[in-house]
Amino acid sequence: MLRTWCGRLSDLYYGWRMVAVGSILRILGGGLYFYGFSVFFLPLSQDLGLNRAATSLVFSLARAQGAFEGPIAGYFMDRHGPRPLMVMALLMTGVGHMLLSGVNSYVTLLLVYMGLVSLSFHAGFMDAPMLIANTWFIRNRTMAMAIVSGSVGIGGFIFTPILSAAVHAFGWRQAAFGCGIAFLVIGIPLALLVRRSPESMGLLPDGDPVVSEHTFRHDGQTPSDEEVNFSVARALRTSSFWFLTCATAIRVIILSAINVHYIALMVWKGLDQQRAAVFLAAQAFMAVPSHLLFGWIGDRLNKPRLMAACMLLAMLSMILLLQAKGELTILLFIALFSVVESTFPVNWSTVGEYFGRKNFAKIRGSMSFVSTWGSVFGPVIAGAIYDHTRSYEILIWSSVALLLVASLFYALVKKPARAVVTA
Repeated sequence: MLRTWCGRLSDLYYGWRMVAVGSILRILGGGLYFYGFSVFFLPLSQDLGLNRAATSLVFSLARAQGAFEGPIAGYFMDRHGPRPLMVMALLMTGVGHMLLSGVNSYVTLLLVYMGLVSLSFHAGFMDAPMLIANTWFIRNRTMAMAIVSGSVGIGGFIFTPILSAAVHAFGWRQAAFGCGIAFLVIGIPLALLVRRSPESMGLLPDGDPVVSEHTFRHDGQTPSDEEVNFSVARALRTSSFWFLTCATAIRVIILSAINVHYIALMVWKGLDQQRAAVFLAAQAFMAVPSHLLFGWIGDRLNKPRLMAACMLLAMLSMILLLQAKGELTILLFIALFSVVESTFPVNWSTVGEYFGRKNFAKIRGSMSFVSTWGSVFGPVIAGAIYDHTRSYEILIWSSVALLLVASLFYALVKKPARAVVTA
């Protein structure tokens, strides 16, 4: 039996192994950093005597770094591959979390969180695994990206209750130190397994068979001959680039605002912090099957129209949250709101499909330079709204309006005219 399983693993296309590595790293990053900040939000604020806007500003400034590093990281990864950047991100995030456990002022919090914890997180944990999926797959690109992207939710589901229990039992400082150890001990050995591309191993995307030096179709072309690879300059001149970028920015605004304030928002709705952490884990878990479903659908249907429809479902979820008076309605909100995050792989698969593999990291980085500002402003605005009104109602209605605009932007996305074809 063991020999049979080993044989099956050896026959598995290497790209799926790369997706598995990227997914595990995203489980770590998603659980301990992305969702972890929500768990640390209230105890950290209370320990350092900060209001919610000030605490949100830390998260937002960290995301601003991601905006600036996106184009630079994209150029670096297209030139050298994702592995070096992933290793650096794990080192900095791990050491940063360990130092985070010792901060005693707002200034040191800003320095440690921005200078180490988050400096390369976006490039190493978010951009690099997506680059892996886009490099190793063409036909199955959306499903590969869905698996990678959905891993963030798995991390939230696994680690949010553990982090919440650790914070409750030992304090947020000890929990942060433990996160740092996990990044170093688990993450770095995994990142060293990453390979640059199928071509670097004598393979073809999607595991297509290599007959000789190249695999030829009946018309004499190789699979790579069919690819259309836009330069960054050419992509910037298309309306699709800007509609996708603006819609993504809106989604990032809403997702960041809700995720950072998630536990605080659920407390506002009447739950205690421990129960709110359970619902945050449920939100993360719900995103996993949703990611896979949209990954499967996205490889078969018109992607922009699919995303436009999902934004309308997300609008409905926000209205339900506003009216929620019990846990059943909150669970329904969770199910519908999960599409905001779950259609991200469809979004990036659209970028790969429309603009190609060759310059994907640079084009994605250019989009991120614009869209990442949503995660800068979203949480701070949400915190300021609450500090001023003692309510999240304005935030929710604003999200409804913005989701309608995002739906319109996605509906306007069209496949760009054929550009430069690379052999």
